[in-house]
Amino acid sequence: QNCSNKPDNGSDTCTMVSVPMLTTAGITFATASTTASWRGSSADRPTGSSAMPHKRNPITWERLTGLARVLRGNALVALENVALWHERDISHSSTERIIFPDSCCLLDYMFGLLTRLMEGLQVYPDNMQKNLGLSLGMWNSQTVLLALIRKGLTREQAYDLVQRNAMETWAVKHAGRDDADFLEQLKRDPAIAKHLTPAELDQLCSLDFHFKEVSNRFKKLGL
Repeated sequence: QNCSNKPDNGSDTCTMVSVPMLTTAGITFATASTTASWRGSSADRPTGSSAMPHKRNPITWERLTGLARVLRGNALVALENVALWHERDISHSSTERIIFPDSCCLLDYMFGLLTRLMEGLQVYPDNMQKNLGLSLGMWNSQTVLLALIRKGLTREQAYDLVQRNAMETWAVKHAGRDDADFLEQLKRDPAIAKHLTPAELDQLCSLDFHFKEVSNRFKKLGL
């Protein structure tokens, strides 16, 4: 095996480690928006990009996102270094002297940034509950779909049942009525009742059902 593959693997490792950081930053962007307001960061209190005083731009999260691009760019250079002339030239050496120190130092800096951001993360449970309510409970649709499949329905049959009830729930909402609720709509459907009891539906559509593995996840991380 070409010895230049080993540095390539090292660069790939740096890049893969940065991917969860990028995912976390993306989720925070979405949930910290003015409309969602699920969370924020005490670390960022800059002036809005358009001089709008109500904005709190997540500049440190944005910095983390940009730096992850640098790591991915360095990984591309490492991949280019694999194909050498007759597997004996040193064209890879000049680039490795730049990308490996830079990538390692950059990754260490990004870990420091992420730690500071997570320590200062502010979560607003009331806003989270309010935003979940805007979907009329339809964020449970996949959970109900999988439960129906476990009861013996094909995916197509289960999908049609859940989709029909979801569309009927939206129709009630768009009609201006206040009684639109996905869970109650499911309970009223005789086709659903053949497979899932009201008690089972209550359990599937509860937050506790979705949080049941949280403790185990923290345990695996030693927290």
